[in-house]
Amino acid sequence: MEYLDIVDEKGNPIGRIIERKEAHEKGIRHRTSQIWILRKIDQHIEVLIQKRSAQKDSYPLYYDISSAGHVLAGTSYEECAIRELYEELGIVVQENQLHFIGMISSDTKNIFHHKLFHNVQVSRVYVLWYDGDFILQKEEISEVKWVEFYKCMDDVENNKFLNCIKMSQLKMIEKYLEEEKCND
Repeated sequence: MEYLDIVDEKGNPIGRIIERKEAHEKGIRHRTSQIWILRKIDQHIEVLIQKRSAQKDSYPLYYDISSAGHVLAGTSYEECAIRELYEELGIVVQENQLHFIGMISSDTKNIFHHKLFHNVQVSRVYVLWYDGDFILQKEEISEVKWVEFYKCMDDVENNKFLNCIKMSQLKMIEKYLEEEKCND
């Protein structure tokens, strides 16, 4: 079982923990880390998206963020990001390779596998530049693919493929890329 810190609106632990399944059944606020993996090919930026496995408790077989996961009780957003990248994709990174691009909160209710899934979370969103190999955790991910970044934005905005990607996060990445270009 995974235990999560219950957090306030800003993602600060309030001194109580809850089991992950119960947090989603009751809609209790918790933390996640979300990592978008980017690479530059020629003059284009590509983003890695993953297809969630059929066994996932939410959004099975949807395309999603490169890597994401729940911040376990007593650990940090960065520890979670590093752990998830390794577990899901076999990528070993150091904290200084993660580029923090913002915070995002969400409160969604959906039915998956005939059960209510109430997700209330506060997330730190990161970018990781990476162009290496992957070792997929098949229980979590059925496949990954690189997509040109602006094509991904257009496809998500126009609902051209089954996904649970938020446009607000893609806009965060776009802002980050624009700032990086100005700093070159």
